[in-house]
Amino acid sequence: MSKAFHPITGALALLTILTFWVSTLVSEVFGSPTTVVAVKTFIPWGFLLLVPALMATGGSGFALARQRSDRLVDVKRRRMPVIAMNGLLILMPAALFLAFKVQAGELDAVFYAVQVLELVAGAVNIALLGLNMRDGLRVTGRLRHAPA
Repeated sequence: MSKAFHPITGALALLTILTFWVSTLVSEVFGSPTTVVAVKTFIPWGFLLLVPALMATGGSGFALARQRSDRLVDVKRRRMPVIAMNGLLILMPAALFLAFKVQAGELDAVFYAVQVLELVAGAVNIALLGLNMRDGLRVTGRLRHAPA
């Protein structure tokens, strides 16, 4: 497996999640209800790109990590279950629920409560994936450690 595969799939996954998050925020703050419906309907279709990207990133990361046992690799390993559980237990069900609600024309208090939960959980995953990317760049020497 190419050493470029892991960072490319990781960047693709992070950019996909960022696209979902920013699109949601922009549509909610500046968009019309029609825009909100379009964004919330599109996001579950984006799982067709996101899920394989995350699986490829996780699989290639575990394969690469077998060869290493330093602190940053261990930190990345510990973050991954949190990222995965947040995605599987909060983000994906929320996205599917919100898509269902907008298709039914129900932009009610429940919709917005779940929307806030999704934005918070999404921000957590973006932060954790960003930290994993930073640490991956440090492991490979592409990014220097900050001075203590």
